[in-house]
Amino acid sequence: MDIFANIFAYDFLTNAFIASILSGITCGIIGSYIVTRRIVFLSSGITHASFGGLGIALYAGINPILGALCFAALSSVGIEFASRRGRIREDSVVGIIWSLGMAIGALFMSLRPGYATDLTSYLFGNILLVTPTDIVWLAVAAVVLVVGALLWLRRLMYITFDEEYAMSQGINTTRVAYIMAIIIAIVIVLSIKVMGIILLLSLITIPTVIANEITKDYRLITPLSAIIAIAGNITGFILSYEYDVPTGSCIIFILVLMLIGVKLLTLRKSRVKSR
Repeated sequence: MDIFANIFAYDFLTNAFIASILSGITCGIIGSYIVTRRIVFLSSGITHASFGGLGIALYAGINPILGALCFAALSSVGIEFASRRGRIREDSVVGIIWSLGMAIGALFMSLRPGYATDLTSYLFGNILLVTPTDIVWLAVAAVVLVVGALLWLRRLMYITFDEEYAMSQGINTTRVAYIMAIIIAIVIVLSIKVMGIILLLSLITIPTVIANEITKDYRLITPLSAIIAIAGNITGFILSYEYDVPTGSCIIFILVLMLIGVKLLTLRKSRVKSR
């Protein structure tokens, strides 16, 4: 295929290809924590709340990713604080932050002069717009997450499966929850150009769901989720190049097909064993 000849011939394709790999690593690793902790809704709230930061940043004429990052980080900390100290149910807080972020984003987008032509790329993603700076930040996030998973995976397992036991082992679960909320926000914002606000949650959740169908060992789920996310990203990227369709949509279709295939295989194996 021409894409393999063109990847390193054109800078924008090179950046897109590298972003596919790096976002697969970051979303795969953080997704294993999100899905296992059952905080997918929280992550979705942070994702959509970041739209508020995008709107403010575009209106102010500053880097929209920086605005989204600040807004997402504040939203994630606010959700954790309100649910832990404010005596408000976490799902209610997420719903409030979600709608508030989208409302703020829509308000400031409407105040911008002219038509917001760049809005679609943030809502649905445009991997071809990834810049070398985006690549650097994605690479930093990937390295931090890989090193963090290697060093603190056992502690995260304690917190994920039994928070009371983790506290008895001297782990400050509240501090870890705040740190992980901020990390989730960072990963989400850095991956917006790859998948977009609307579609990003699929890249975070589906690879881990697939990995969980293959193995129940959390130590294997984390790296396997990253591998599956990378495979889905690269395959979706190639298909979008060949057929000139949105990359984010292709990635979702590939991941869903992978999930269906794995699910059918596991059901078949279980039927064979039951005979």
